[in-house]
Amino acid sequence: MSDLSSFALPHIPALHAYTPGFQPTEAGWVKLNTNECPYGPSPLAAEAIRRELDAEGELLRLYPNPTSAPLRRLIARHHGLTEENVLVGNGSDDVLNLLVRVFGGPDAATAFTLPSYSLYPVLVAIQNGAVKAVEFDRSMRLPVEAIAASGARAFFLTSPNAPTGVAFTPEEIETVLQRFDGILVVDEAYAPFARRDCVGLLAKYPRLVITRTLSKAHALAGLRVGYALAHPEVIGLLDRVRDSYNVNRLSQAAALAALADTGYYDAIIGKINETRDHWLAEWSARDWFAYESQANFIFIEPKNAAGESGPAVAKSLHEFFLSRKILVRYFPSHALTASFLRISVGTDDDMLAVEHAITAWLQTAK
Repeated sequence: MSDLSSFALPHIPALHAYTPGFQPTEAGWVKLNTNECPYGPSPLAAEAIRRELDAEGELLRLYPNPTSAPLRRLIARHHGLTEENVLVGNGSDDVLNLLVRVFGGPDAATAFTLPSYSLYPVLVAIQNGAVKAVEFDRSMRLPVEAIAASGARAFFLTSPNAPTGVAFTPEEIETVLQRFDGILVVDEAYAPFARRDCVGLLAKYPRLVITRTLSKAHALAGLRVGYALAHPEVIGLLDRVRDSYNVNRLSQAAALAALADTGYYDAIIGKINETRDHWLAEWSARDWFAYESQANFIFIEPKNAAGESGPAVAKSLHEFFLSRKILVRYFPSHALTASFLRISVGTDDDMLAVEHAITAWLQTAK
């Protein structure tokens, strides 16, 4: 039998797929590893789906709105923009993929910071694109000069950053836009939890693209809805490479209802931020270092009972959490992240389970 991989494009067999956070299939886990919302979506979103399923699902035989036009209009109003400034995708990952399709490739370097969202290099590799990485140091100050000198056609910058939670101000982003000549993609997946965002810069900088998701603050991770905000010319380019009917009708209906229920989500975001800040203070009081998070997670550098930190300590606590059926995220492959754990903000009970596990780990590690 022939080697079937020989029929693929030459770069495909060498690709490494994105590794998502573990999704357990059995009950009993405290799941704080993928930054999902610990609370349910707006009841209006579920009701919108039920309406689409009326008459025994008759509407499901029909294609959805091909451009998600009603959703584009609502998103535009939400941000004070026009429909022409908005593109909707099958999650923000779909939008990021479209951006790489348009601006990436073997002769067009795509750049991003490290550490950052590990999907970026995967998407670039799929396009057989050239990659450049700009390293953060432990201070997590924005490396403006290195970004400007990258020579990339497109640069992906996550703010608030994943996995640290550090947010960059609009003034800092504007400095990058003034120095960097390419397309700057600011991935604002966690912006609803932050104090400020960069939407106000769109009117002044046509090379700015902002991506958002409804998976985090809006609790719709299972429906996959995200969007881009950009100059109409950029949106037009993305539409040229967008898959037809890329967002299904149930997702469109739920997203429309969710975005209209601002009061519900304002309360959820406020609760998550309150919980985040409480446990950030509690764990910092242990003399554990943590970045000031403006996301829905905490990036913490644990210390053992002897006051030691480092990759071995972080791995030990990660494994102890697993023994207690608590899922958090550990990133051992980068020097800046190997001593840390990323803990998504959960319910009060979830966070107490984490605290009790930490106390037990410190006792067993003596």
